[in-house]
Amino acid sequence: MKAMQLLCLVMVVLLLAAAPALAQAPTSATFSGAGVGAGLGAAITILGAGWGFGRIGAAALESMARQPEIAGRIQTAMIVIAALLEGATFFALIVCMIMQGKATF
Repeated sequence: MKAMQLLCLVMVVLLLAAAPALAQAPTSATFSGAGVGAGLGAAITILGAGWGFGRIGAAALESMARQPEIAGRIQTAMIVIAALLEGATFFALIVCMIMQGKATF
């Protein structure tokens, strides 16, 4: 219950802090929420990646503590999984930048 209250408080503060940025006159003729959507998408992506890296590290350290004789294989597997997670995170961030319209490739 406390986690839900904290999440709601964070969302309220985030939305109130974004209000001054949205109060400026748009530079183009029309304003779409692509920038806000891209920012929120990037934030969710980074939060998910951080959570994933934490879970990978915790599971690997627990496995190494239980079976120290195969710590090298566990560490190699952990690095491969972390690299895959990082690649997916970068892909999601690039999609967010393209969706915003600031980056053209």
